[in-house]
Amino acid sequence: MITFFILVLGLTPSLLSLWFARQTSARAEARLQLAIDSFAARGLASLQHSLRSPDQHYVEGIGYIIGDLTCKFNARSSYIRCAVNPSGSCQDCSHYQQID
Repeated sequence: MITFFILVLGLTPSLLSLWFARQTSARAEARLQLAIDSFAARGLASLQHSLRSPDQHYVEGIGYIIGDLTCKFNARSSYIRCAVNPSGSCQDCSHYQQID
């Protein structure tokens, strides 16, 4: 009887540890599934829209370009705004010329 008691006493911590690990894993999996479901409900389109820069514009046949589309010197690129002033912004640019 003492041997059985020592065996049960020795196995109890490992059995409790296994039970806690399974509970934690199930809880983490449920939270991950909840996060995936909420992301799918919100929609991928809203995420893509929020990742775009506010001065990006989609042009058919070219793709996304940045900068002022009405400027003659717009680089028509998604990386460079202006052919004359590549690092500058379009607002109050001294090189701005309206497309004829």
